[in-house]
Amino acid sequence: MPDYHDDLRLAHVLADAADAATMDRFKALDLKVETKPDMTPVTEADKAAEELIRGQLQRARPRDAILGEEYGIEGTGPRRWVIDPIDGTKNYVRGVPVWATLISLMEAGETGFQPVVGVVSAPALGRRWWAAKGGGAYTGRSLTSASRLRVSKVSRLQDASLGYSSLSGWEDQGRLDGFLDLTRACWRTRGYGDFWPYMMVAEGSVDLCAEPELSLWDMAATAIVVTEAGGSFTGLDGTPGPHSGNAAASNGLLHEELLGYLNQRY
Repeated sequence: MPDYHDDLRLAHVLADAADAATMDRFKALDLKVETKPDMTPVTEADKAAEELIRGQLQRARPRDAILGEEYGIEGTGPRRWVIDPIDGTKNYVRGVPVWATLISLMEAGETGFQPVVGVVSAPALGRRWWAAKGGGAYTGRSLTSASRLRVSKVSRLQDASLGYSSLSGWEDQGRLDGFLDLTRACWRTRGYGDFWPYMMVAEGSVDLCAEPELSLWDMAATAIVVTEAGGSFTGLDGTPGPHSGNAAASNGLLHEELLGYLNQRY
């Protein structure tokens, strides 16, 4: 098993720099916000954080490729860093503290590029989560001050807590009826949104979550944190990993039922 400690340590350094940049502009009255062609917002902080991370990676890992939400792909090769400078930009714009910088390292393998390192840093919440392939998942202030993450052992939907982002995407895909049936089957449902429910699955405080439409940079870091905590992370089609354009995550015990509901009327 390769040792990814140096890459994980670098990811933490990148997250520290991004945290400082994003927090500096969080709730700023003069924050500049634009609308991208896909009608989603982007702020000066998104761009600055990605530029900062790219600059540090180009110095520290010049042979690695970089894929970011704001500036696309740069470089080639078997190692690729995947960056979402602010996951939850709409929250960031409105002063809601639920947003994070997502940083992942992916390596080419027999099944394509798969995440081997992931860091999810949410400075406005004072939280950070991370994982490396084969090394487990953790949360804490730093690599030396951390707690191991483990998914829950809830095995019945009627005892399970479900996290999600919104209803509109499920409706657009014709999956709303199945999703609503799932919410009725679960003990508790909450629309936490974005990265957070995946981290709570990894912590064991939420048992399952799903989103109908996502990009690779939304999922690469969260996927390895969930799986290294003992959970399952797939597309809605059941394909493992972050490449399906959507996501379903669970403690593993509930995964087949989760997929069944989300595909039952599709």
